Amino acid sequence: MARIAGVNIPSAKRLDIALTYIHGIGRVKSGQICEKAGLPAEKRIHQLTDAEVIRIREIIDRDYTVEGDLRREVSMNIKRLVDLGCYRGLRHRKKLPVRGQRTHTNARTRKGKAKPIAGKKIATK
Repeated sequence: MARIAGVNIPSAKRLDIALTYIHGIGRVKSGQICEKAGLPAEKRIHQLTDAEVIRIREIIDRDYTVEGDLRREVSMNIKRLVDLGCYRGLRHRKKLPVRGQRTHTNARTRKGKAKPIAGKKIATK
């Protein structure tokens, strides 16, 4: 099992798929990394030599922001918006959708489980 950017990469997977286990690397970036390293994307992780793993690790460290650094950067951006008190910051503070989605019926992922309101009755005819 290879360890890249502090993440254990599954050894039976293809190289381009296995790299997506690293936070901040998706399918497109994993393809770019394979290209830069000069490795075929179809190669399995357990088929890589130590030199190839080191080459991939160096490319990721040099060219991409991943894992802890990326998480820290994103949280600092959110903290900046909250401290500014701008609209997006207020939405983050209230744990509501930030990008203009409706909240009347949806947004359960962001708002959490629906809480019953005491005294509210179902309309009957």
